[in-house]
Formats: sequence, C-alpha cells, structure tokens
Amino acid sequence: MNLSVIITAVYSFIFFLTPVQMSSQELSKSEKKIIKTIEKNHQFAIQFLEKVVNINSGTMNHEGVKEVGMVFKKQFEAIDFDTRWIDMPKEVNRAGHFFAENKGAKGKKIVLIGHLDTVFEKDSPFQEFSIDGDIAYGPGVNDMKGGNVVVLYALKALHENNLLNDSQIIVAFTGDEESTGKPLELSRKDLIDAAKRSDIALGFETSTGFNYATVARRGSSGWELEVSGKRAHSSGIFNKQIGAGAIFEGSRILNAFYNQVKGEEFLTFNPGVILGGTDIEFDKEQNEGEAFGKNNVVAQTLIVKGGLRFISEEQKERARSKMREIVKKNLPHTTAKITFNDSYPAMQPTDGNHKLLALLNGVSADLNQGEVLAYDPGKRGAADTSFVADYVDCLDGLGTMGTGAHTPKETMDLSTFEALTKRTALLIYRLINL
Repeated sequence: MNLSVIITAVYSFIFFLTPVQMSSQELSKSEKKIIKTIEKNHQFAIQFLEKVVNINSGTMNHEGVKEVGMVFKKQFEAIDFDTRWIDMPKEVNRAGHFFAENKGAKGKKIVLIGHLDTVFEKDSPFQEFSIDGDIAYGPGVNDMKGGNVVVLYALKALHENNLLNDSQIIVAFTGDEESTGKPLELSRKDLIDAAKRSDIALGFETSTGFNYATVARRGSSGWELEVSGKRAHSSGIFNKQIGAGAIFEGSRILNAFYNQVKGEEFLTFNPGVILGGTDIEFDKEQNEGEAFGKNNVVAQTLIVKGGLRFISEEQKERARSKMREIVKKNLPHTTAKITFNDSYPAMQPTDGNHKLLALLNGVSADLNQGEVLAYDPGKRGAADTSFVADYVDCLDGLGTMGTGAHTPKETMDLSTFEALTKRTALLIYRLINL
C-alpha cells in the first residue's frame, strides 16, 4: 500500500470516525493566574497589534520587516529573553529573521514559529489597521502578525507569573515566509538549527477555525516548462519539414499532465502563467512578460511556470518523474524541457504530531473551548513549520482567526483573540512542565 493511500485512510479515521480523546481536569492555581494575566493584558495586546500592523513589512521592504522585528525585540527583552536579529547574506535578498530565547533545561524544549513579513509591499493601497466591532482589518493582521502577538502575550503571562524559569523556549520569527529567500540552505538554516536543539515546534500561522489545528501540511515546489518549435509559415504546419510548433507541443504536455499525473490524494499542480508565440520576453522574478506572434507564423517558443503541492517527498518525486516522461515525448520538430525548484517540504501527520493535538485538546477542554480536530492538509498552504518537521513533533495553525488573507480585505476576529492566547499559554506551560 503506498503512502498516499495510508494517509487517506488515517485522515478518514481521524475526521469521520473517532475524535481525539480529551482529558479534562481542574486548572491549577498557576494556570488560573496565567488566565487572569492574559485578561488583564488583553487591551494592551490589541494596541500592540495595531502598532505592528501599521508598519509596512512586505517581504521585499527589508527596512520595514526589520523595523517590525525591532519592535518585537524590545518586548521580548522586557520579559528577559535573549534576542538577536539575523541578517541574511546579500545573495538571499531578504531582510533577515528575529529570534528570541529563554534558556533552560526543564520539560520539553520548544520552538515557536511566526513570520514578520506580509504580502503587502510599500506600494499597496492597504496599509492601515482599523476596527469595526469585533473585526480588525489591516495588512497581515491575521497572516500573521496576530499569531506573533499571541506568542508574545502568552509568554508575557508566563513570565509575569515567574513560570518560565529554567525552560528552553526559542521564538523564531522569519522575515521571508511569504516569499522565501534562496538558497533555502541559507534562508532556513537558523530555523532548522533551532529545531535541532528542540523537542517540539508550534506554528502560529492563521487558524483554520477555532476548533481546528494542523498536524500535516503539504509541501510546495515550482516547475518551469520551456518549449521550442520550428518557426515557419503556418501553411506548412504539420508537414514533415515544419512539424507541430511550440504551442501545440506545450498544449500536449499540459493536457497529458492533467490526464496522467493528477489523481493522487493531496497531490495538486497548477500552471500559473503561460506565454507563447514567435517571440516572448518573460521576467521570471516578476512572473510577467510579453508575447508576439501572428496567425500565419508557426510559434517557435513557449514558457509555462507552475506549482506542485504534495504530502510527502515520495509523492513529489513520483509526480516529477511522470511529468519528465511526458515532456520527453515530443511532437515533430519540437523540443521541451522541464525544471523543478524546491520551496517548502511536506509536514507529514506523525504520531508525535497527533500526541500534541491530544495535549491541545486537553487544554481546550479545561478552558471549556471545545474539541480541536486535525485539519485536512489538502486545504492548507505551505508554512515554515514544514522545514523543521523532520526534526521535531509539530503542531501548526495555532494563530488568530480571520478571513481574506492576502487580499485588501484581510480581517482578524477579535472575539477569539484572548481565548486563543489563553489556549497557547496553557499549552506552553504544560509542555515545559512535562
């Protein structure tokens, strides 16, 4: 039985047959103090959220990303974390990362993952935080500055009650999650090194719902198809001297991808942009370009850029192998090549991840917040937690709730902000006391 079939069976069991068992217990005296502290600090958390949202930190606004990091740096230093800003080498072309650490040896060693950057660059018209009732609006308010603030104020509550003593907690806020710097060996080295010194990673990407958490995420990969044909008068297309042309060959390949590669559970691939004609100019960094051609000229060039998502390295390689074989079978007088580039690895649904979900369920039950289920990985995008999934047990999707991520209508639900911070604080507290 192959991996995708096993995973499908596991998820059918998780989602539809037996919910994760929740243990319920009375909150301890210390936990009750944590809850009261979070309630006391809640309005300050909203004010701090407004402050960081109003600093533009689009991925390529390096100064803005670092400025947000420095605002967090001051807050983490106030709760006695050692902090550092990690600059990236020039070739990575990204701002860098903010890390903070509380040193110790008690209980589980935890890395808490967030990101400082947003998809809204300096020229975006969407720049300001606002509130309407229980809904906050703003660039990155939910993805994921809200999640970062949950981390900060959960740790503040633990610190103010002297509950972080002798525990190892590393806060890792990357500066390029929305557009990861390359090579990955450099841009994700510090995150991976932190995971290698830890037992558990908790990710605070936007929540998929108050009663869901993420135990698995699909990985993502890019692909690029380049096709060449023989330029000639269109009256001769299909004959032995001229052949099919680049556009017919590109169409054959894409159609074969659709019919022969799709079908595995959790596997998807998408051609995002295509240009073809007599001549093309394509900016690969900006994913835009121009094409020139005529009805009476056989197209000599075509380019397609796309993405591939997968639940395991094995599934990724199976898909790539099929795509390569299809690309080789060229129509007459055409050539084609496909190249792949790695982006995010997959985060598989391990037993350790499910044990973390069970612990979160216990916290949620004790807070009377209801059961937390494993979210379908086919409905989630990639995230930084995937880079550390080979080294530690992981749980993600612990951030704030909202809608419209990556759009000028991005929102965060303030009515759940405090409750999610309480859940996070108690989860961390119980982990560092295991």
